[in-house]
Amino acid sequence: MTHLRAAWSLVLIVAVTVVCLIAQIIVFYLRSPLSRQIPRLYHGLALKVIGLRVVHHGEIAAERPILFVANHSSWLDILVLNTLTTVSFVTKAEVRTWPLIGYFAVLQHSVFVERRAARTADTKDEITRRLEMGDRLVLFPEGTSSDGNRVLPFKSAFFAVAERPINGRPLLVQPVSVAYTALDGIPLGRQLRPIFTWFADMDLFSHLWGVMGAGPGTVEVQFHPPVTIEAFADRKALAKACEAQIAQGLSDSLSGRTRDPKPRRYWLVRPERRRRLDSKSAGVNVA
Repeated sequence: MTHLRAAWSLVLIVAVTVVCLIAQIIVFYLRSPLSRQIPRLYHGLALKVIGLRVVHHGEIAAERPILFVANHSSWLDILVLNTLTTVSFVTKAEVRTWPLIGYFAVLQHSVFVERRAARTADTKDEITRRLEMGDRLVLFPEGTSSDGNRVLPFKSAFFAVAERPINGRPLLVQPVSVAYTALDGIPLGRQLRPIFTWFADMDLFSHLWGVMGAGPGTVEVQFHPPVTIEAFADRKALAKACEAQIAQGLSDSLSGRTRDPKPRRYWLVRPERRRRLDSKSAGVNVA
């Protein structure tokens, strides 16, 4: 049954990918605003096919520009976060050279950055340029993916962009916790979390196949109060504060302290309808 589910899900994912990819290529090269919306639609459909339910807590800041900083434990993080709000991702430069995935990243307006110390200034300038254009960017400050049970130390160099005012104002930074918490409604333990988390030297296709055949899962996303560097001594203090906030949010989600007893489900609801639902849910929402 698991293999049958995986095979059927893979067929659907391929079909959705082909249709959305063709549409995205057209609007991307036409420089249409739709090139920001189609990836969000695609990721929502992909999560629907996979069967991963997204529960989000807290208020998503609507300001532009903004830098979301989140823990990173899976390629699924990208689908999950872009389903909740329209964003582009800051990713390592070598991703651009990966077959197919690199092209997808380009089409999604990703920001490619060099990790080498000698290119730090160029990296900061590119992220700043995109923020000055009003972009909403997602950064994974761990610099790699974890096993989903803990938050790895944040690299404060990634927060250097917050030291410089953007369009005359301090950059707004919103910490975000992402936790894969359940399978078939049953809480996931440490040993089973790698069903959804992808880290170390795990093979991508094998992990993809496993996710497709796993069955309905749940991921919880907490949006913490936004901050600016003005509230901290320096970028290192900002990085530490965000790391602590995200780690606490991850711990709360994994322990069930954030769980809504009767969550509402909505997969592909128009943004205005979703906002109305969100306003009635006391800060706990399901996508």
